[in-house]
Amino acid sequence: MSFEKIREIKDDGARVAAVYEIFNEDTRLNHSKAARVEFLTTNHIINRYLQKGNKIMDIGAGAGEYSLHFAEAGFEVTAVELAEANIKAFRNKLRPELNINLHQGNACDLSKFDDNTYDIVLVFGPLYHLSNQEDRSKCIREAMRVCKEDGMIFFAFISNDMVILTETFCYNPDFLISDQFENRTFKVEDFPFVFFTAAEARNMLLNENIQILMEVAVDGVSELLADKINEMDDESYQRYLNYHLYCCEKPEMLGHSNHLLFGGKPIK
Repeated sequence: MSFEKIREIKDDGARVAAVYEIFNEDTRLNHSKAARVEFLTTNHIINRYLQKGNKIMDIGAGAGEYSLHFAEAGFEVTAVELAEANIKAFRNKLRPELNINLHQGNACDLSKFDDNTYDIVLVFGPLYHLSNQEDRSKCIREAMRVCKEDGMIFFAFISNDMVILTETFCYNPDFLISDQFENRTFKVEDFPFVFFTAAEARNMLLNENIQILMEVAVDGVSELLADKINEMDDESYQRYLNYHLYCCEKPEMLGHSNHLLFGGKPIK
């Protein structure tokens, strides 16, 4: 199915399923040094809060990159994913020794899971796709419900403001003169993903009673400078990662990142 046909799909769930039939989530976080920055930074942040015996829920688990990582580290993981293509890719990587319970389901309805069950809840995919504010609220509230009162929830967003730069300088030289964003408000057209500014993401969580403890420019300029980062030798790449980790939580860096990571506690 073409992106033009996908654009015509009104239902978010059906549109997500169609997007991942042609968008390869299985390799997104691991196909290059630059792509790996998001994954490594996210784990660096989450590891501050993980304790032995913690139970993790991965909502919108994609092809399983984070679920597999934490299961391999010895944690019990419950993964929920909507798109059939991602479920298939995930299942192909499951091994009997990994404590992963994989479910196909919708982030807006986790009714099969009990309240106050998980120490760490990850919401890394759903808010990329939910175009309706009511559905976003449902998603956030469901994540809060299954999270323990003293647990942590991590939310990922795609940054509206950085997308303009990466689209222009990495993919489409004519992006700035196209009709894909509003050149007065600089709002990028929400297709095939839904984009938010850092302020919009922050307000969304605050309005749902999330106590925000961190805001992270999780991949920084890594997509914009991917060609140069991918050419680095291993020592230079490690130095780049160290620099990125040094500055990714500085407030002044937040707007210059394709992906944003917010972490906090549910106020119940």
